[in-house]
Amino acid sequence: MNVLFLSSLYAPNIGGGAEIVLQRTVEGLHQRGMNVCVLTTGAEPGLVEDQVKGVKVYRAGLLNTYWHFSDQRPNALARLSWHVRDRYNMGMRAYVRQVMRMENIGLVVCHNLGGWSVAVWDEISKAGVPIVQVLHDMYLLCPGSLMFKKRQCCGGPCTLCSTLRQGHAERSAQVDAVVGVSHFLLDRLQNARFFRNASAHVIYNASPKVEEVQRPHPQGRLADSEPLRFGYLGTLSDHKGVRWMIEQFKRLPFNATLQIAGRGQQDYEREIRQLAEADENIHFVGYQSPESFYRQIDVALVPSLWNEPFGMVAVEACAHSVPVIASHRGGLPEIIREGINGLLCDPDEPESLALAMLRLYRQPELRRQLAAQARASVAPLLDMDRMLDGYQQLFSQVYQNKGTFHESQPASEPL
Repeated sequence: MNVLFLSSLYAPNIGGGAEIVLQRTVEGLHQRGMNVCVLTTGAEPGLVEDQVKGVKVYRAGLLNTYWHFSDQRPNALARLSWHVRDRYNMGMRAYVRQVMRMENIGLVVCHNLGGWSVAVWDEISKAGVPIVQVLHDMYLLCPGSLMFKKRQCCGGPCTLCSTLRQGHAERSAQVDAVVGVSHFLLDRLQNARFFRNASAHVIYNASPKVEEVQRPHPQGRLADSEPLRFGYLGTLSDHKGVRWMIEQFKRLPFNATLQIAGRGQQDYEREIRQLAEADENIHFVGYQSPESFYRQIDVALVPSLWNEPFGMVAVEACAHSVPVIASHRGGLPEIIREGINGLLCDPDEPESLALAMLRLYRQPELRRQLAAQARASVAPLLDMDRMLDGYQQLFSQVYQNKGTFHESQPASEPL
């Protein structure tokens, strides 16, 4: 069986955690002897063949107003024009058809569809090839993929989102199996009446085996008189709760430091640096590897305001025996469990974040207990073989059932 992985981006073009997990999956299955290749978008016109660590990668020139992998954020009108075309990008179907024929594809695994649009489902279904859709975000409900606006999670699609996603749920009936990277994400799409004919699965993302690092005090620092060291590692953006985190940290009535590692769009990064500049205990440290960063802090903060689909950063913190304070949003409560490996806070109760930080300051024994339990609590999520086994078994099952699914005809193409 020849398997095609289709995604918006692929290495070395990494937009976020979804692309990192996809690369790990593809390379892991390739090393197991599976015949895999990748089809992704690119900036150059036409179809270009590439190789990434022994895996064949096809890069298709995006047929839209601009390529979406860029440091510069286009203006609102340009973004709207892009999303209108991305509702159903008919032109991208030809690339899918061409690669499926060249590689004699028996199964297509779709990941992020930005740039491709749901038009690819129609093309794959037309060829009689089964489809597995892996969900990483809210793209199928919201063009921006976040369902987050004005510092609030959206209760449902707004009028514009509904218009740009008209017919998507009906088209998803062509998908044979759907995978959510969390129960939260899978339930959210199924409740919106997506994937009514698909078998449903949750396969958690896995981080490569994180070696157990030798922390100075594996169960928490002994010198509790020192400043308590909080840390944030990730994208600097509003939906990640960075502004909320800084505001709450500045209210703490005890001696503490906050290290902020990561990068964001220039305008936003300038804003939050100005917000923090009067506090000498807040430090922006730029890019940091998890191995280096988690040696330097006592408590990790994951203060997401949006519904985080999974939260690999929380897994990696626990893997380094660092307890986590995380938002009770999205898939994060499936990783961080109150009193086991961290504490949960609620963005709807802004002071809850500062109160959680204060609790871990006042209760050093609790902090040490959480640190001691953190790594074991995420052990299954550090097992790449577990994730690869799950996907491999699912692909075999779907392929063996080939021909029994596509009973419904693809919906008519939009004008």
